[in-house]
Amino acid sequence: MSLRFLTILLLAAAIGTLPLAGQSSAKHWVQGKTVDGQPDLQGVWINATITPFERPNELAGKPVLTDQEAAALEEKAAEGRVDKPPKEGDVGSYNQVWFDSGTKVVSTKQTALVVDPADGRVPVRPEAEARREFNLAHNADSYEYMSLWDRCITRGVPGAMFPAGYNNAYQIVQIPGYVVLESEMIHNTRIIPIDGRPHVSAAIHLWDGDSRGHWEGNTLVVDTTNYNNRSQISTSAAGGRIKGITPSDKLHVVERFTRISADTIHYEVTIDDPATFTRPWKVSIPLSRDAKYQIYEYACQEGNYAMTDILNAGRVQDASAKGSR
Repeated sequence: MSLRFLTILLLAAAIGTLPLAGQSSAKHWVQGKTVDGQPDLQGVWINATITPFERPNELAGKPVLTDQEAAALEEKAAEGRVDKPPKEGDVGSYNQVWFDSGTKVVSTKQTALVVDPADGRVPVRPEAEARREFNLAHNADSYEYMSLWDRCITRGVPGAMFPAGYNNAYQIVQIPGYVVLESEMIHNTRIIPIDGRPHVSAAIHLWDGDSRGHWEGNTLVVDTTNYNNRSQISTSAAGGRIKGITPSDKLHVVERFTRISADTIHYEVTIDDPATFTRPWKVSIPLSRDAKYQIYEYACQEGNYAMTDILNAGRVQDASAKGSR
């Protein structure tokens, strides 16, 4: 860990405990400010939800649920969470003690997290889906084809902000010149400068891109460029058909964080990559403040046992295939 990184985290911890100016009453919320005048976004926020990433076909043409429809979906999801013993020969998976994928649709009752295009579907190019299918088919051939989540590298930006099956928490800390955003899943910390500095050189390409932030009124706008061509838009099964889609190094992501109440941040992200998508598209997710939520370390490291086991199983399959010839 570099001295600069350690210094920033220590400052974040110290300033995060200072009182904020402009604290509001319970009845009439007013946007507070940090000690250096930033709109206050600090706290632990969660986004677990049963709202699907893309709009299901059966809800085509319907952007918002009625209260009755939302209640019915939540009831159906509750029925599906009943633990069942694994079938014979199946080692099973985590039970519900370990999952935390939410019990309700998002508060806006939108039918999908994707809100633009209007049909709630990601405008992904066929060739990008073909790359995903190729990687999936060769998953046990080499680590290069595996999910970045399986490899414990990163869930990506903005992928880390999309809900998954568990660990859907984020902590925001603000210090002069920076906003620090920690994602619980894979325990990744983004240190976002907001001092007007330019992006790094175009010759530098990063897994999570290079993020630069600025304020537009009370909205934090984070512009991210300089990606390598090996990141992934979504690494979770909750992303549906978008899981494993690999964008190009021209990916451009713009996130907007707007606190609209004491307990809600409106999060919106626009994703643009002409080599992967036919047009820019947008996701919108409410983040809910949870003062009691405690983030623990997600101890995940590259070279974990799962990777070794998957690759070993692939070699056993290869040997079996040769023996049957």
